[in-house]
Amino acid sequence: MALRPGVTSPAFAARQAAALDRLSDGRLLLNVVVGGHPAELGADGIFLDHDARYAQAAEFLTIWRDLVAGKTVDFAGTYYRVAHGRLDFPVVQQPHPPLWFGGSSDAGHEVAAEHTSVYLSWGEPPHILKDKLADVQARAAKRGRKLKFGLRIHFIVRETETEAWAAADRLISRVSDEQIENAQKRFKVEMDSVGQARMAALQPGDRNKLEIAPNLWAGIGMVRRGAGTALVGDPKSVAARIREYQEIGIETFIGSGYPHLEEAYRVAELLFPELGIDGRRRKVSDNIVNEFAVGSHSTERRLAAVS
Repeated sequence: MALRPGVTSPAFAARQAAALDRLSDGRLLLNVVVGGHPAELGADGIFLDHDARYAQAAEFLTIWRDLVAGKTVDFAGTYYRVAHGRLDFPVVQQPHPPLWFGGSSDAGHEVAAEHTSVYLSWGEPPHILKDKLADVQARAAKRGRKLKFGLRIHFIVRETETEAWAAADRLISRVSDEQIENAQKRFKVEMDSVGQARMAALQPGDRNKLEIAPNLWAGIGMVRRGAGTALVGDPKSVAARIREYQEIGIETFIGSGYPHLEEAYRVAELLFPELGIDGRRRKVSDNIVNEFAVGSHSTERRLAAVS
């Protein structure tokens, strides 16, 4: 779930996080979202400039982390003041649920190094992304910390390379040059996100030259803000690219595709076996017996459970 500094108070957010972590029995993950679209932020009542938002986020997370860790908090900063704050209901995950975060600016790297568990990036070519990850890790090391890394990217996987690239072409076949131009101008004018600027910089300016690294396609970023690249290819090729990202430190992949459901099935059926992931339905535990029981449960056991 998103954790948005500035939209709510750190103390209230800490109580929400504790409740969700307890209800989910320690399965809560939080993605810290500072934001990069001033107009949208203004609609939420946030009117700080880029670096000030990250300074506010740093104060927010300082308070939030101490509260969730069970400390009594007295804090006086530029953006927040807390007197004798505490959280009465401890979280399951200690010292707090994992904080995920993506920010490509220097200010973002500082927040990541100081406060978060997993640093996320959009899909840039590995040789470019490697330098960014190294910078974040070096900043964390100065604080005696070590971060994990994740990648947010789209997938277009088909049985053959030809089929995959044809599917990519179809996704943008009805997008006009005027729409692309308008979208790119809007991203530059409306957003102050360094990550978005890095995505825009990957655009080659020619819709016929969108493969910006082996199997890495920038077509989505022509009109979609945020994660603008996709891994395109057959299962072996995409698996090879994933391993290249693993080699530079990426441990977690957050994927999507268009249409979402159909591409999820293709990734599970075609890509998972190449990655050594067993995508078959797991057997339901024998100690689960109710009217919705499936798998190993017989009709007689289901009927007995509801009778």
